[in-house]
Amino acid sequence: MRETRGDGPPEAARRARPSSAAPPVSVAWGRMAARPRAGSALTMVTVYVVLLFGVPSNLVVTGLGSMGRPSLLWGLVLLLWWVVVRLQARAIDVPPAPQPLRWAYVALLVVALVSFSAAMLRGQPHDQIGSAVSSIVRLLSWAGVLLVTMDGLRTLRDLDALVGRIVAAGTLVAVLGIAQFTTGQTLHDVFALIPGLQAEDAGVIARGGFTRPTGTATHPLEYSAAICSIIPLAVTLGVTRAAEGRGRLPWTWIPAALIVFAAILAVSRSGLIGLAVALVLSLPALPKAYRWMVAAGGGVAAAAAAVAVPGLYGTIVGLFLGIGTDSSTESRTDGLARLPEFLATSPVIGVGFGTFLPRYYIFDNQWALLLLELGVLGLLAAGAVVGTAAWGAVQTVRRSPYPDVAALGRGVAAALLTTAVLFAFFDGLSFPISAGMFALLLGLAGAVRAIGHADGRMGLARVLAPRRRG
Repeated sequence: MRETRGDGPPEAARRARPSSAAPPVSVAWGRMAARPRAGSALTMVTVYVVLLFGVPSNLVVTGLGSMGRPSLLWGLVLLLWWVVVRLQARAIDVPPAPQPLRWAYVALLVVALVSFSAAMLRGQPHDQIGSAVSSIVRLLSWAGVLLVTMDGLRTLRDLDALVGRIVAAGTLVAVLGIAQFTTGQTLHDVFALIPGLQAEDAGVIARGGFTRPTGTATHPLEYSAAICSIIPLAVTLGVTRAAEGRGRLPWTWIPAALIVFAAILAVSRSGLIGLAVALVLSLPALPKAYRWMVAAGGGVAAAAAAVAVPGLYGTIVGLFLGIGTDSSTESRTDGLARLPEFLATSPVIGVGFGTFLPRYYIFDNQWALLLLELGVLGLLAAGAVVGTAAWGAVQTVRRSPYPDVAALGRGVAAALLTTAVLFAFFDGLSFPISAGMFALLLGLAGAVRAIGHADGRMGLARVLAPRRRG
């Protein structure tokens, strides 16, 4: 995994640039037609994206239970692959960019292991032991996704390709959700017929007389959170590709429009909040000339949903007008009030990651659940993971002189912060797709930081070279 900016020299990138007045792009766009090697990090992570979004979350490998989800197993493969590649790294390889995110995640993993050990020493019911072991395995699987994405994608070409594939996967899931909303059926029952897989309970859910789509997720909240986190990526990618001559507006915005439309049809109060956050955070990543178009596009999508589905507008308005008497809101509020009571037994390292089962209480707040299960240390470590990842992505604005890299960094940061906000409304790490998407975004943040770091070093070298010769 070399830290290189691209396969061609800067002159090749300039020759490949369209003749229109497009902003300068990163040198990594040289030889855009080249395909990645089989077995490359891009290929490996793409397989994870396909398994995460393409295989229904309620399907598991027979006999493995919750640890048998294909995406989780592939994440463990990625971790093993990363370790093997690191052991085979040559001394002459270019040192990677410093990644505070790596150490923040290691700190989170250490806290989780210490908390797990303490919980086992205290003694746990059988079902809590199984849940705790599964949670540690999931942490390791997410680590594999994060590390391979962060350390394996070293060119902007590969990073752009992966973001494009994530957006494509989100668009297809959004289209599936729209079809589910229309037909009232899951439309993916055929997957349960695959030998070696078994289906857990899942199905469509209704609210206000409307079918709440789930796509390939297990719950409408997970579905809406996952697609909302992709919106900043879709918006950023659409605008930057149009500016570089690799697509035309408004066609490059079709994925974003479909995802926004599907998020509205999910009839989820939390999802709509996430949608608003995603659109607002997407704006700084765009050139000023496009910001009003994105804002107007979001309004058009909302209006189209209200017109196409009679009664949808009234149902959504009712969700917010009745928030004070809503049972889910009261449950969340009561949960925060009871949090000190549950936390009193082990406030520093928590009661153990994955040991607080829904039979005790459902917080619908991932940050509160992290505080309870991993204590104050775990919550600080999780906050450091999100903070270092988002800050590293945003830093590309200062480090890289290329607008496309800076825009992608802002877009990844916006997607990550959207997920962090949505985690305050449901326990996102307990759901496969939302948790897997979170790990992907962390890896993308690390990768774009490494590319921006390389751009900054190349720019500094060009400035210092004439001085050294003189």
